[in-house]
Amino acid sequence: MKKTALVIGMLALLLQGCATPHVMQTKQVSDVNLSCTQILSEISEADKFEAEARAERGVTGKNVVVGLLFWPALIGTYSNTDEAIKAAKERRANMTNLYEQKKCK
Repeated sequence: MKKTALVIGMLALLLQGCATPHVMQTKQVSDVNLSCTQILSEISEADKFEAEARAERGVTGKNVVVGLLFWPALIGTYSNTDEAIKAAKERRANMTNLYEQKKCK
């Protein structure tokens, strides 16, 4: 009985780890040293991270399997997508402000 509970718990952690998007850092110490081109690249990367997080929120094969096998992991995935989307938006805003401060055009 204990082995079954342990296996189920480990499987749940594994599935949750597989189904969650990456949450990016919103600020980095080296941001002030970025060139205008690098800032634009960071903005593009933030857009990509947000799109990936939004895609994880939808009905995907992974989400269906996780929902069938262990639904609390699905809740973790949805919570993490919100965090990832918020971080990507904040990163984009920080980079846009830096772009304007450096008077990039």
